[in-house]
Amino acid sequence: MQPTPLHAGRDREIESLAEFDEVVSEHGSLTRFRVQSVDLTDRTDALLSVDTSGAVFLGCPMDPRAAARVRATGALVFPPIPGLPFDPYRGLLHSPDELFASLDAGYEATPDARTYTWFQQTKADGDVFASMLRSIHDDAVSDALDELLAGARVVGVMGGHAMARGTQAYEGAALLGRELARSGLMVATGGGPGAMEAANLGAYAAPFDDVMLTEALRLLAGAPSFRPSITDWARAAFTVRESWPAGGPSVGIPTWFYGHEPPNPFAAHIAKYFANATREDGLLARSNAGVVFLPGAAGTVQEIFDNATPNYYESRGEPTPMVLVDRAHWTERHPTWPLLQSLARERAMEDRIALVDRIEDAPEALKRLGG
Repeated sequence: MQPTPLHAGRDREIESLAEFDEVVSEHGSLTRFRVQSVDLTDRTDALLSVDTSGAVFLGCPMDPRAAARVRATGALVFPPIPGLPFDPYRGLLHSPDELFASLDAGYEATPDARTYTWFQQTKADGDVFASMLRSIHDDAVSDALDELLAGARVVGVMGGHAMARGTQAYEGAALLGRELARSGLMVATGGGPGAMEAANLGAYAAPFDDVMLTEALRLLAGAPSFRPSITDWARAAFTVRESWPAGGPSVGIPTWFYGHEPPNPFAAHIAKYFANATREDGLLARSNAGVVFLPGAAGTVQEIFDNATPNYYESRGEPTPMVLVDRAHWTERHPTWPLLQSLARERAMEDRIALVDRIEDAPEALKRLGG
């Protein structure tokens, strides 16, 4: 018996109505396909006629007759969960428009805020059903993220959420994101405000000229932080997106674990998780072209050593580049660099770490370390 190819499962995933119609037309069967969060209420005739044995339907609304018939053929049907502010079975990553829907009524009305509220309530209750839904959601997000990034060269940009719009540091992070994106890399960040938003903004600005980024920075400076008003902070970002639509793509990987910290709207693809540990490890593991660490505090320090550990043991294969930016910050304020150097000494990762003074030096250092 031949082993099943690793990609075979993904080849049998159906994540849109167009894919469903294509599979039914070409194969005349849904046997062993996995249908994720596709509204099938208008496909009753197809579901009543095609072979669905061994199929799995995850959160797909369908006519009761169709649901009864596909169950009778041996398919597994996981019905939609009413009343949830999120889709646990989602086949695609989140988008800014989805997470910030209803922003006109204030951030508290958005799916992002309502999902955080649900998370806090169910976490306090200790409801095993809710924890199962969170796990299913996070696994679905990881699957969608892998599909999006297949074959991409991904560079992570890490940094603190406290970096304010309108500052020189924020502009520098945006210029870094733009340069990395223009070099053909997919920029991935923690998806939050501050340095993370700046890098995603830079990638968004990559197709435009210098005037666009200068004006965008000016507009954003009017709402420098997500405190005290996430609503005003998010509206400023959407004003930029509406003024310059169709920006460059990038990825944000935030979490509801830090509910005070909203996702930024400049990442075209948002992989938002409930489990912060899954989110952090997944972001670093997918940064196959290296990681740039901008000044930050406890969270960024943790990310440095979360990345250093698999590089030290080579548990993910050859070590990937790590570039720390701002010598004073990483040797005096938070002296992370000396420890990183001592860990790397006489190991393969020794030639894959660098400390630079200026953010402008980071792309060249990344390129040099990557060979």
